[in-house]
Amino acid sequence: MAPNTLDSIIGNYNSPIMDISRDQLEADIGERIRLLRQQRGLTLDELAIRSGVSRAMISKVERAEASPTAQLLARLCAALGTTLSRFFATDEPTASPLSRRSDQRLWRDPDTGYLRRSVSPEGIESPVDIVEVEFPPGARIVFDPHQIDSGTTQHLWLFRGRLDVTHNRKTYMLEAGDCLFMALGDGHIFHNPYNETAHYSVILHRSK
Repeated sequence: MAPNTLDSIIGNYNSPIMDISRDQLEADIGERIRLLRQQRGLTLDELAIRSGVSRAMISKVERAEASPTAQLLARLCAALGTTLSRFFATDEPTASPLSRRSDQRLWRDPDTGYLRRSVSPEGIESPVDIVEVEFPPGARIVFDPHQIDSGTTQHLWLFRGRLDVTHNRKTYMLEAGDCLFMALGDGHIFHNPYNETAHYSVILHRSK
C-alpha cells in the first residue's frame, strides 16, 4: 500500500533550515528599505511618521547597524506600500520557473529566532507566494492590521509541532496537518508556547 501520510508529503522538511551570512542579509535589507523609501519620495522623517518607527532606528537599519525584528519590518513594509513577501522577493524577471532550495532567500528574526524561507520562484508574474517557516518554542509575534494587505489572503499549513494563531480575536490551536485561512490585512498573532518548533508553510494569494 502506498504511503499516504503527512510525513510522506513533507519528507524533505526533516532537516533544519540553515542560516546565511547575517552581515550580508542586514546590508541587503537596509539597502532595500532605502531604495523603496527613495522610490516613494519619502524622507526618513516621513517614513518614521507613517510607520511609527523612530527616525533613528530606520537610519540604523538602512546603514545595516541594526537588525529589524519581524514586527518592525512589517510596519516599515506597510508604510512603504508593500508586504513582507514582496519585500524579500526580487523585482527582476527570473530566467527559470524553478526555485532551487539552495537559492531560496532566508531571514531570521533577531528577536524571536523565527526563520523565514522564500520558496516561490522570484520574478514570475504569479499572485501566489509560498513561504516556509520555523517558529521556535516561546516565540510570539504580533502583526498589526494594515490596509496595504487588505487584498491578500493566506493559508497556513502546519507540518510539525503546534502553534497558537489569533485572528479576529479568536485563537486557534493548530496541530500537524491543520490548515488555517486568514486575510492578511486583518492582523494576527503567532505564538508557540509549546516545547517543539512549529514548522509550517504560508501560501499567500494577492487579489490585486
